[in-house]
Amino acid sequence: MLGTYVSLVLVLGSSYVVGQAVFCLCGHRERSPLALAVGLGLICAAAWGATHIAGSAWAGLGAVAALTIVGAIALRLWPATGEIEGLVPTLVGAVVLGSIPFVLELRFGILGTSLNPDMSQHLFAADRLESGGDERLVAEGYPLGPHALVASLAKLGPSLVQGFGGLTMATVVAATVAPLGVLGRLPKTRRISAALLVGVAYLAASYFIQGAFKETMQALFVLAFAIGIAQLVSEGTEEAPRLARWRRFKAVPLALLAVGSLYVYSFPGLTWIVAGLGVWAVAEVIRARALHPLRGAFVPALVALVVVLVLAAPELPRMFEFGRFETFNPGGAGLGNLFNPISPIEALGIWPSGDFRLDPGAGFAPALAFYLGGLVGVLALGLGLGRALRAGETALASAVAAGAILYLYALVGGTPYQEAKALAIVAPVAMLVAIRGCLEATPPVHSLRDAPGRALAVPALTFAFVLGAAGSSALALVNGPVGPATWTPALLDFSAELEEDEPVLAVIDDELAAENGRDLVTWELRGREVCVLAQSEVTPESVADRAFGAVIVIGDLDQPLPIVGRLEQLDRAESGGREYVFFRANITGADPDCPFVADGDAAEPAS
Repeated sequence: MLGTYVSLVLVLGSSYVVGQAVFCLCGHRERSPLALAVGLGLICAAAWGATHIAGSAWAGLGAVAALTIVGAIALRLWPATGEIEGLVPTLVGAVVLGSIPFVLELRFGILGTSLNPDMSQHLFAADRLESGGDERLVAEGYPLGPHALVASLAKLGPSLVQGFGGLTMATVVAATVAPLGVLGRLPKTRRISAALLVGVAYLAASYFIQGAFKETMQALFVLAFAIGIAQLVSEGTEEAPRLARWRRFKAVPLALLAVGSLYVYSFPGLTWIVAGLGVWAVAEVIRARALHPLRGAFVPALVALVVVLVLAAPELPRMFEFGRFETFNPGGAGLGNLFNPISPIEALGIWPSGDFRLDPGAGFAPALAFYLGGLVGVLALGLGLGRALRAGETALASAVAAGAILYLYALVGGTPYQEAKALAIVAPVAMLVAIRGCLEATPPVHSLRDAPGRALAVPALTFAFVLGAAGSSALALVNGPVGPATWTPALLDFSAELEEDEPVLAVIDDELAAENGRDLVTWELRGREVCVLAQSEVTPESVADRAFGAVIVIGDLDQPLPIVGRLEQLDRAESGGREYVFFRANITGADPDCPFVADGDAAEPAS
């Protein structure tokens, strides 16, 4: 627990100092709710750049520390002014919500191992960055900004598991704080409630509980970018003369959000940024029926573009390499960890199921509840879009439109796995538009006492939307499985010694089995049939008539294995508080009926 929260504080502290310093240096003197998002993107880029160039996570730690120190000096020289109303309760609320899966499982470990065991490859990549070794994801151009940041944190004491836990929770906090900048017209209680709903919008919460930090971070950058444009447009109408000389740099924070997206999600991350920016530019021209609204943005946009090109240049060769990554193959498995394609209704925030992969009616609620929730979500989003467009606020609406376009592109030319990611990335923006519109259109409760029936339509919609969205997100958060508190590369190292397609018996101690360890072990031994049994399940009968070429024992077993056959110990390791023993086996029989996960695929529970 301590290591996870220490990692959370370190990430948030560095992100705020660096991000707020960027705002101050670019002429934005007031404290910004977007500072966490901007700073997080920059420290991820710095951690990876330094680690990759120097070949050591110490260099990444040094780069992040240097940025933080420079940021602190800048804030000392040009201090930020003003206060962000509702910041403290919003921060506390976000941390509490992000802690729910860990608290309910009574341990702090790997998020989502039984939903999506992909975290093992992220842990392995971070381990190799920390130890200076080679790794497949490095060679294939995979974006490793978050991994480098976690490897840097590990040099300060937290484990890699704790580092990823802290980083994932920090993303939730940053996504919850960011909307405060555009919720100023709401009373304090409504503002905080709206921000919390945006930070844990249903699909964002669903990806958070499975440890999918890349998608939640990309959703954060898209959300912050849209809010940043909205704030720049608002500031442009009341810009102070004394800040005129800084005008050319005012879009630099937006550029750093784009850079963060590149180092977290590689070149696909820019599609949401560029699409949102393009739709906004077209909307502004149509709204004004002239090009003059964009003329003042030309120089700041050019400066921002230069910043993006300069900071992204070292990563360009790896981005080209990443274009051949298996994820982009439409002819591949396609489902990833999904059972089937998910409904776009889920992006609207109401889906009464703890598992976003289930079809309507497959959970505890009848199918009608899912469709009624979808209808409420559509009406709430329509209300929010209508109010925003009537007020001339096109930035957030443009981000929603861009997200819809990219979802349709994935629907036509991608895979269901990519469709789900597209929906998860746009979900927080859609929630912000909907909840802001609903709460702004709903008068104070005391004024509704004598209101005519027709005037109660919007308040009723708001009540239904808030209740449905909050309940759906709560269902997702309480359904979050937490895996082992420790991790080691020992099992993956053993896996490299196995023959291709060789059947393997993995025997784990009962404690690891209770920590959702079976799925993690199956995934780390992927590429072959793997039978995973807890120690209490291993009997001569349970392995009778099965053929195994290898047996791997994980943990301190209470008694010898009652397995008939010859076992020859080949390797042994002790790490993460557990013992790993690799045996060559001669257990003959029929082919075992065990789960098979192809190397390179995501786990597919539907199969």
